[in-house]
Amino acid sequence: MISLIGVTKSFQEVAAIKSLDLEIPKGKTTVLLGTSGCGKSTILRLMVGLLYPDQGEIYFNNEIVSPSSIADLRRRVGYVIQEGGLFPHLTARQNVTLMADFLCWSKAKQEERLTILADLTRIDAQLLDRHPIQLSGGERQRISLMRALMLVPEVLLLDEPLGALDPITRSDLQQDLKRVFETLQKTVVLVTHDLGEAFFLGDYIVLLQNGEIVQAGTGKDLVERPASPFVTRFLNAQRVAAFDQRNLT
Repeated sequence: MISLIGVTKSFQEVAAIKSLDLEIPKGKTTVLLGTSGCGKSTILRLMVGLLYPDQGEIYFNNEIVSPSSIADLRRRVGYVIQEGGLFPHLTARQNVTLMADFLCWSKAKQEERLTILADLTRIDAQLLDRHPIQLSGGERQRISLMRALMLVPEVLLLDEPLGALDPITRSDLQQDLKRVFETLQKTVVLVTHDLGEAFFLGDYIVLLQNGEIVQAGTGKDLVERPASPFVTRFLNAQRVAAFDQRNLT
């Protein structure tokens, strides 16, 4: 569905992505996993055309991602950024229908789609007329997901969508995201640094370090056949953190 071939990206002469080759399979959930600064969010921004590679090429359904193709591409991709990114002066409904309004969808078509998405994301329709400041963190993330899905995209990109939420809300939304992914059967790319989240939601996991792929495969592959000492260190660090949290009494 998406291919990155020899992609390199630097910021102020510091390499964020180093000659990366990556294939995103169609109809599956691929998780970009790693520590802060490993390049996972940069990869997502390259996929959606918010950044362009210094070297290499990116293809979306065999069409190269370029300034001339990006306007059409963005209508075919749903993008959920960190902490939702809702416009504070717009209601939840206006945030969700922003692009549909721009594309001159009829009000009837918009309302039909809103009803479907509210049911899919389990959001109370009465909340759609509130502004983001009147919504909880979890509600804002559900509205952001509705906005990303409004135009019936072929691909859904999510950049650490649950990172700012409390543990209970995060767990609830993880369950809901998994159900949404299974229901829609779309191509999904999810960025996270959380191992449990990656294993729970991902069909295919790409572990990154310093802008390079350390290992790619299933969660079972990473656990049973680690490709390097870093993979084992990364897995063990998160296991220890989880154990420490369970034993804080």
